[in-house]
Amino acid sequence: MPRHDIRSRHERLAQAIGLLDSASGPDDATAILRGHARAIAAADGITVVLREGNEVFYAAEDAISPLWTGQRFPVERCISGLAIMAGEPILIPDIRNDPRVPLNAYLATFVASMAMFPIGRTAALGAYWKHSGPVDDDAVDLMTRLAAAATRIFDPSAPSARQAG
Repeated sequence: MPRHDIRSRHERLAQAIGLLDSASGPDDATAILRGHARAIAAADGITVVLREGNEVFYAAEDAISPLWTGQRFPVERCISGLAIMAGEPILIPDIRNDPRVPLNAYLATFVASMAMFPIGRTAALGAYWKHSGPVDDDAVDLMTRLAAAATRIFDPSAPSARQAG
């Protein structure tokens, strides 16, 4: 992935974290993530996903073309759900070479590579790129920090949310 201007990405992260600190709840935080994550990740698209029982709900996105906003998928058959259940980011340099990717959902989109970052146990933040290749280390670091900052809003009982607060 292209590194883009890392300084501006760090500045955008700081701005987003400041806004998250004063967010009034999940809806407000979703809007903040939607408005900032794509630039922070230097991605072609991002999504905010919420876990609802045994499903994940694609609540918001900012992408070069529509993805899955408003749709629900089984938590165990979706990369966002797998990241939430594992509690760690999932990096996929090429969607065609990862058996966890439900290709029928992706091949009609621009997505060639992706990363999914859990937000506690109740949400995830996804980034998508139109070119395959390793996810750049800066994107991983910045998006991990952004997801951690959002944890206190989406999953206030999570250990990382208590530590951050």
